[in-house]
Amino acid sequence: MTTRRSLLAAAWAVPLAAAAPGILARAALAQAPAAQAPAAPALVERREFSFQGYTTRGGASIPAIRTGYQTAGTLNAAGDNAVLVTHFFSGNGHAFGRLQAEGPAGWWDSIIGPGRPIDTERYFVVASDTLVNLNAPDRHTITTGPASVNPSTGRPWGMSFPAVSIRDFVEVQKRLLDHLGVKKLALVAGPSMGSLQAIEWAAAYPEMVERVMPVIGTGEMDAWMLGWLDLWAAPIRMDPAWRNGDYYGQGREAPLRGLAEALKLVTLHSRDRGWAGQFGRRPAEGQDPARRVQDRFAIEAALDAAAAARAKVSDANSFLYLVRANQLFLNEYAGLEAALAKAGGRWLVVPSRGDRVFPIEYSEELVAALRRAGRPVSQAVLTGTQGHLEGVVGIAQAEAQIREFLAR
Repeated sequence: MTTRRSLLAAAWAVPLAAAAPGILARAALAQAPAAQAPAAPALVERREFSFQGYTTRGGASIPAIRTGYQTAGTLNAAGDNAVLVTHFFSGNGHAFGRLQAEGPAGWWDSIIGPGRPIDTERYFVVASDTLVNLNAPDRHTITTGPASVNPSTGRPWGMSFPAVSIRDFVEVQKRLLDHLGVKKLALVAGPSMGSLQAIEWAAAYPEMVERVMPVIGTGEMDAWMLGWLDLWAAPIRMDPAWRNGDYYGQGREAPLRGLAEALKLVTLHSRDRGWAGQFGRRPAEGQDPARRVQDRFAIEAALDAAAAARAKVSDANSFLYLVRANQLFLNEYAGLEAALAKAGGRWLVVPSRGDRVFPIEYSEELVAALRRAGRPVSQAVLTGTQGHLEGVVGIAQAEAQIREFLAR
């Protein structure tokens, strides 16, 4: 049971995209040791924000945008005590609290709430769903993307939906914050793909962002990471059921096999060797890989089961669009140095030592670039066996540093 739960956590969690993919899982939260016995997560309400007419950074037109969001705390009269929490590749805006009394807690609930490092008695905290959200089939996720209906045709957009970037995610969030009356962000923070959004925010709206906390992220989407993201997407494109994205029609089969293989890649990539050690070289129950090539090892069977379950509640086209959005990180700047020349605020960079998606040198390079740009920056390194996922389930390790950062 422990093995199955840990795999489901990894797949549900897939944060980034490198976004990666990144990788978060609500189930995995139960594995994270708490520094102290926290209060039960408060009930939160998921809301919808919509507006008409959006032009992407690439110049394409989307007639209407819908996004889901949740808030906690109270916005002050000056509108300057807001915190924006941005999510990872496979996540949504359920970053804190519970949607139902017996439901799972939000993926960063350990650090968001009354008396916690991101204190909802002091801050107005906002978390929203991105465009092209992987969880489009989930009733708790509200998003506009390839699975949405194109009002001009009455059918799902599919691959005719415009390409969008991390900066487009930021622009939709900016519309939401304007709607809520937010004038300034005391903090923008997120793990994996969420860290990319935080950095884009700092570069796009430096006068609005006071503090930035990129967790398990990077300052640059280099060729190595571009290649990894393409590998993540490849199994979907190779599935005959994908039909170049045209699989939404009645009676058509979704490309679940390709999507499951993609999620397997992301899941294992996002974990450290220490996590995989629990499986050893054991065969799957009742099988013998030494005698039959078709038989499986325990880790293979566990990855298969978790990815297949996750694929049923995800959208394959949205996965592909998220990959491209991550590949377009800071695409409007000549490079990281140019982006940081525009950025402001104070920074706390939080890498995971065992991260295989964004190895720790990515964060070290970001810190060095911030220092060259003259930005105040500190670092809090996470450790443990969860690899990239440590930035979600192990974020409470950085509690003291986050409190100190927000106190300055």
